[in-house]
Amino acid sequence: MATCKASNGDTWEIYQTNGQWHWRRTAPNGNIVGASTEGYHNRSDCIANARRNGMTCDPV
Repeated sequence: MATCKASNGDTWEIYQTNGQWHWRRTAPNGNIVGASTEGYHNRSDCIANARRNGMTCDPV
């Protein structure tokens, strides 16, 4: 799993399940406020989708 923290305090996670990549956005209070609606075969496609949905940090 790769994570990064945005300047607004949200944490972004990039993770893999069953061979597909997903992203999840968690607010500072622990609530999940966004997630990918589909799995991606390529990690780079997943990161691109997360960026289109507001991710500004770089997951490590």
